[in-house]
Amino acid sequence: VQLQASGGGLVQPGGSLRLSCTASRSLFSAAVMGWYRQGPGKQRELVALITTGGGTYYTDSVKGRFTISRDNAKNTVWLQMNSLKTEDTAVYYCKSSQGGYDYWGQGTLVTVSS
Repeated sequence: VQLQASGGGLVQPGGSLRLSCTASRSLFSAAVMGWYRQGPGKQRELVALITTGGGTYYTDSVKGRFTISRDNAKNTVWLQMNSLKTEDTAVYYCKSSQGGYDYWGQGTLVTVSS
């Protein structure tokens, strides 16, 4: 397995979760890393991106609530999710993008429900 995502689970609205994605060095060191999600009956959408230099991008719906970060020494990217809403329920995927190629990890399910 070259991209391994974890950290999903069931959380109440307003709660927090932290997702992790660990990659092989070849898929991480020079890559833009991203988190995507696919909710029930929805298309997969971009949640957040982080460049090798730490530049970040967030989709509007998660700004101020989610934080993406990376540790290049650990080949790991995280997504800290706070103030979760029911509409955040989805399977979350990490993606490595470099050299014109995309590599996807398996998803981790996040369910926000009371």
